[in-house]
Amino acid sequence: MTTGKEDMLDVHRLRRSYRTAARTVDAVGNVTFSVAEGELACVVGPSGCGKTTLLRCIAGLLAPSGGTVAVDGREVSGPPAETAVVFQEYGRSLFPWLRAGENVALPLRPRGLSGRERRARVAEALKAVDLAGAERAYPWELSGGMQQRVAIARAIAYRPKLLLMDEPFAAVDAQTRADLEDLILGLWRDLGITVLFITHDIDEAVYLGQRVLVLSASPTVVMEDVAVDLPASRDQLTTRADPRFAALRSKVYRLIRSAHGERGE
Repeated sequence: MTTGKEDMLDVHRLRRSYRTAARTVDAVGNVTFSVAEGELACVVGPSGCGKTTLLRCIAGLLAPSGGTVAVDGREVSGPPAETAVVFQEYGRSLFPWLRAGENVALPLRPRGLSGRERRARVAEALKAVDLAGAERAYPWELSGGMQQRVAIARAIAYRPKLLLMDEPFAAVDAQTRADLEDLILGLWRDLGITVLFITHDIDEAVYLGQRVLVLSASPTVVMEDVAVDLPASRDQLTTRADPRFAALRSKVYRLIRSAHGERGE
C-alpha cells in the first residue's frame, strides 16, 4: 500500500520452517508486506496460522528460514534497537519483584541515560497510560489491565520507532479491552510511532487499524491487504455503529472463513 511516506517495516518473502523428527513444517510460507512510517496496521488470520511466529521473526527473536525483514531501512539480524514489543502475557513480561517504575525503567539502563533522565521518562510514560503515581506499586498489586498498561509504558518509554503488539488485550475483560484499544489509538496519534498489531479479534483489527492484513492458514501468506476507510477519529460507540465498520468486519470475516476452507479445515 502506497502512503507517500517511507516504509518503517519491510517484510519480503519471509519464510519460517520447523523441523520435527518426521518432517519439516512450514509455519510461515511466503509473506511480503510493508508498513509506512507512522502507520497502524493490524494482522489477523485463522487460529494457528503463524501470527506470533511472524511477529517474532520481525522482532528479531526468531531467525527466518528465508526472506528478509528490514526496520527503518536496516535488515534485521537480531532485536532491532528501534523496536519495542508488547506481548499478550503481561504477567510473564513484568518482573514481580520490581515495582512498576522499575519495570518501566529496565530497558532504559543500557541506553546510557542518567538516573534523572530515566526517572523523567518513567514518569512521562506512566502518565501517558493513565498510571501517574503508580511507580512504587508492585505488579501483583495491580489489576490485569493496569499491568498491561505498565508493559505498554515500558515500551513507549524506550521511544521506539516501531511498536510490535502480539494480541496484547486477549487476556483482559471486555471493558478493559475497549479502554486499552482507545489508549493505543491515543498513544499512536500523540507519539506518531509505527504500530504493527497482531490480533485474533476481527472487530479489534477494524477498529484500530488503518489497514488489516489478512493471513491465510499455514503455510502463511498474505491473502489480502484491506484498507480501513473509517474516520481517523474513532470511538467505541460511533465507530462500531458505522455501516462501513460492519461492512469491513464482514469482509475480513469472509476472508478468514475462506482461508479455513482453502486448507480443508
